[in-house]
Amino acid sequence: MRAAAALLACLIGASCSTTHSRGAKEASAMIQPQRETAHRGNDDLLTAGLGIAGLRAMTPPAFADAAHPAAEELRRRAIWNNWRGIADLSPTGGYGEVYGSVVSVPGREFSAFATVPGARQPHRVLTQVPDAFDLNKRCVVVTASSGSRGIYGAIAVAGAWALPKGCAVAYTDKGAGTDYYDLETRTGVRLDGTRGGDGDTLAFRPEVAAGASGVAFKHAHSGDNPEADWGRHVKQAAEFALASLDRAFPQAGPFTFGNTRIIAVGISNGGGAVLRAAEPAGDGADENWLDAVVAGEPNVYVPGSGSRTLYDYTTEAALLMPCALLRLPADSLPQPPLRAQAEPLWTARCAALKSAGLIDGADTQAQAKNAYEKLRAHGWTDEALTAGALSVGFDLWRAVAVTYASAYARASVGAHPCGYSFAAQNADFSPRASTEAERNAWFADGTGIPPGAGVGIIDSKLAAPDFTLPGLQCLRGLLDAGADTALASGVAQTQAAMPRKGLPVVVVHGLDDGLVPPAFSSAPYVAAAKTAGREVSYWQVRHAQHFDGFLALPVYGARYVPVLPYVYAALDQVSAQLDGKGGRLSDAVIEAKPRGAGAVEAGQFAIPAQP
Repeated sequence: MRAAAALLACLIGASCSTTHSRGAKEASAMIQPQRETAHRGNDDLLTAGLGIAGLRAMTPPAFADAAHPAAEELRRRAIWNNWRGIADLSPTGGYGEVYGSVVSVPGREFSAFATVPGARQPHRVLTQVPDAFDLNKRCVVVTASSGSRGIYGAIAVAGAWALPKGCAVAYTDKGAGTDYYDLETRTGVRLDGTRGGDGDTLAFRPEVAAGASGVAFKHAHSGDNPEADWGRHVKQAAEFALASLDRAFPQAGPFTFGNTRIIAVGISNGGGAVLRAAEPAGDGADENWLDAVVAGEPNVYVPGSGSRTLYDYTTEAALLMPCALLRLPADSLPQPPLRAQAEPLWTARCAALKSAGLIDGADTQAQAKNAYEKLRAHGWTDEALTAGALSVGFDLWRAVAVTYASAYARASVGAHPCGYSFAAQNADFSPRASTEAERNAWFADGTGIPPGAGVGIIDSKLAAPDFTLPGLQCLRGLLDAGADTALASGVAQTQAAMPRKGLPVVVVHGLDDGLVPPAFSSAPYVAAAKTAGREVSYWQVRHAQHFDGFLALPVYGARYVPVLPYVYAALDQVSAQLDGKGGRLSDAVIEAKPRGAGAVEAGQFAIPAQP
């Protein structure tokens, strides 16, 4: 089995060698795509035939038989979920009318598993080739899923811009994704999204001890620290796209980096991934494989003034932010969570932090003030704290910290450094066996990071009075333990380098981002890049936070502007620059205006003009 897996990884594009000796010369090989499907008529590339009305539907597309969902049903449902998780599709949000596109795009998809050198587990690669692909202006937009999402996680980012223009789109799940493995039934996910067992080729197959129970997922349990390889994942996806185009249009081949334009785009962790791909390739002929990069809200770490690792500020927020939010005026916080519902929990956190010696203060008001001052002293703005209330309400800080701790430490199943695990849960949060219907829907419904899709976090350290605090203290302690820990080593491997000289790079970031604050990521990255003489342009958008998908909630839509219009505009302008129809994009602090109680109008975005 191991030899077969190695051969498959080699054939699909990992670096392979004819000998197993250390230091042997490696050569890259790419074969024909492993799976090709047509998507036309009522099943297109961009919306799986759902259109804007179907994407706006409040319930996901149903399976004809929940016990045996078909691959095309899983695909349609995954696309529905990923559109809604990334874009504001509300009737007053303007998507598809003021900005963006949901037109029907017929074409083909090519998909496979690829493995970067040294990795234990593959990542998914997928190429969408529209029937209207422009052979006279060969264009591939390569992208990586945001967060830990599955292979369609960036369809609203890259597909919506590229496919209607006749460009192919190359996707990677960058070593994360929704290929959950059930430890009790020993089942995982096949290439087509359906469930498979030990006799099948699976997207993720962990090493499992006898008697293990619960759920494993690739981001936490691959043992690969996928973030260290984000740039290589993106490049392999682009290589796979060229091979897919060779198969789609054999009469026009070969498609190469030299004769095909490659633009990379991503948001959030996907934005961080494309910035990692922008680094010098160091492989001779492919040194200039990328033509431009657009990164929205990127999670990127460059040691230096102000730059902080994702794990650092996530674990800090998980501990202190619930208490610190009590310092902000009640009417300043967007809803949810409702202040009345959340305040008892936040008050309890303040008291627990005081008892643990993490903050000072004689009463709740003083404790909240101290927690707030600590966050402010570490670079958090009031805007980031306000928007961060959403991540507190949805327990997102803990979810991210738990998953990334496992990834950075390269922990196997059952070896989380703070004792966390994952499983389906009962109403009292105790673990239980997953159901067949739950397992069948994981590929389509999961976000790649529990809780969600019926999978929750099992915390072995739960203890009153603040039940999650002991586990959070452990997670934070892993960072404070010193540079010789496995986690610290994994975090260090995520450090970004500067982009290749002469490569146009545009970074777009909302100044109200409460999940990836620009002060910790994009601002120091851009400053370092400019100091190094790189061609990086920086668009800072006022009144923009991290999650366009939550703008469908009226109170968020009234308060914040979406980020996607700026990502699309940056793609338009950098594409014109490559065509010689515009100059290098200028830096801009964009005075965007939220829509308030009305509907979105294009003038509210204040998008900078093409240079």
